[in-house]
Amino acid sequence: MADATLIDGKAMAAQLTESIKAGTAALEKHGIRPGLAVVIVGEDSASQVYVRNKKRTAEACGFLSVQHSVADDCTQDELLALISTLNDDPDIHGILVQLPIPDHLDETIITQSILPAKDVDGFHYENIGKLTAGNLEDAFVPCTPAGCMLMIEEQMGKDLSGLDAVVIGRSNIVGKPMASLLLAANATVTICHSRTKDLPQVARRADILVAAVGRANMVKGDWIKPGAVVIDVGINRIDVTVDGEAKSKLTGDVQFDDATRVAAAITPVPGGVGPMTIAMLMTNTLRSAERTL
Repeated sequence: MADATLIDGKAMAAQLTESIKAGTAALEKHGIRPGLAVVIVGEDSASQVYVRNKKRTAEACGFLSVQHSVADDCTQDELLALISTLNDDPDIHGILVQLPIPDHLDETIITQSILPAKDVDGFHYENIGKLTAGNLEDAFVPCTPAGCMLMIEEQMGKDLSGLDAVVIGRSNIVGKPMASLLLAANATVTICHSRTKDLPQVARRADILVAAVGRANMVKGDWIKPGAVVIDVGINRIDVTVDGEAKSKLTGDVQFDDATRVAAAITPVPGGVGPMTIAMLMTNTLRSAERTL
């Protein structure tokens, strides 16, 4: 069997960005410019990288891009006051608070304080409820599973009737919304997690395997059904030795080299899911702006 097709998230995201630019230009004729506000608390280096990438993409799409950097010792009331100001700002159509936030802040209270109409991360219970109920037209879907779904559709079409999908991971950010999207496309869905009995055997049933656990190279090649489509959501930094020198390397949750010999298609890490996550954030922000027409 030939090696798996690589699902190029960068190329797909670049295509999406072009259509978002066109949507932005159409809104400008009505005097509307999509506005995205990103709030970052503290100096977490990975968060800083993600925020820079989001800001750069937003500006490339022609958006108003606003960043609020808040000290890591800020109080919850101070952060809620900032979010309230952004909720009331007619120039801001999307608000996201970059996670993780410091432990002294209540993540649930913070994310639920963002207006559902500006919740472009899709974390508000109102948007989660709409997604779970199958009301995809009205919901803002969390960006990572939304991007994964487009990649799956490109390989397998929009109707997944008769196909088995296995999602490894049950987080509110990826695992659960991913399962809801797959169900809406008529797949038969199994969600696995740390308590799942005989996980490799369950994974081997999957025509579509989504790995979102955050454990480097956990999913082995022999866990994968021949011909499956594999979506690797994991972004893990590991230390490797190259020519006797220790280096840091990004790797996914799937043991990539082995998986490519079995799967029909697979997302690489980096360059797979990551770029699509940011593109879907821009898509949600554009949709929010369009609703103000």
